[in-house]
Amino acid sequence: MSVKTKEYFNHLTQTGERWDVIAWRYYKDPEKQDLLIEENRHLFLDNLDPVPAILPTGTKLCVPVIEQASINDALLPPWKRGLNNAGGT
Repeated sequence: MSVKTKEYFNHLTQTGERWDVIAWRYYKDPEKQDLLIEENRHLFLDNLDPVPAILPTGTKLCVPVIEQASINDALLPPWKRGLNNAGGT
């Protein structure tokens, strides 16, 4: 789970950019596109209209800075825990 801070990045969209690509760029997680859409919903005035999948060129987006939840090392495989078990002993 992610927690929004009160800080933001500004992002000016380029031709053909999509929400998931921007989420990957800033969060390394395309599923965080929902966070971006929620934060920028005001840019698309009619709440009944779907948000465009491909953003208009030159749209200024607010990209919230988030704090990643800490990871429980016990749930990670050994090679990601930083353990040195190369020899199996």
